[in-house]
Amino acid sequence: MGRLDLTFTRRVATNKQIVMTMLRISRFAMMLAVAAAGELAGLQAAEEHPAGGLPTLANVCLISNNVKRLVDFYEPVLELKAKWSGEDYAEFRTSAGVLAVYAADAQEQYIPGSAQAAQNRNVILEFSVADADGEYRRLQSLVKVWVKPPTTQPWGTRSIYFRDPDGNLVDFFTPLKWQREKR
Repeated sequence: MGRLDLTFTRRVATNKQIVMTMLRISRFAMMLAVAAAGELAGLQAAEEHPAGGLPTLANVCLISNNVKRLVDFYEPVLELKAKWSGEDYAEFRTSAGVLAVYAADAQEQYIPGSAQAAQNRNVILEFSVADADGEYRRLQSLVKVWVKPPTTQPWGTRSIYFRDPDGNLVDFFTPLKWQREKR
């Protein structure tokens, strides 16, 4: 192979490398754009329902005969300050959505017969936490009714279960992979 052929081969190889690098960069940029768009859509979904998108669970509302008692319980449990709207409604804005507490008599006034306070035995309020065992120790003086101490679940979480003052079942869980990563 002559000198001219070798130079041409090197240029072709170099051009192929450049093209391949540009393709990789383009793919990476598209992946970043898709990921960023997904994150942005997730943030916006709590406030507005995008046309053609799937429904997004944004709020859970607990109906209570004693809103103040339930708020006084959840403020230290969630380590969040409730945002009040009158005496009948308070909410806790978490990173995933809103946990609201609403007065039973106000609910009855607006939607008669729709809800009964402190009668929930079929829904679990589940909160992802960094350390379920640490939360169990922290909550000892706050929680009056423990359902299950820290337990490793077959589905891969470390969980604690307890009831709030209205009897709602609450689960604080940590995915086991988080536990391993902390160590």
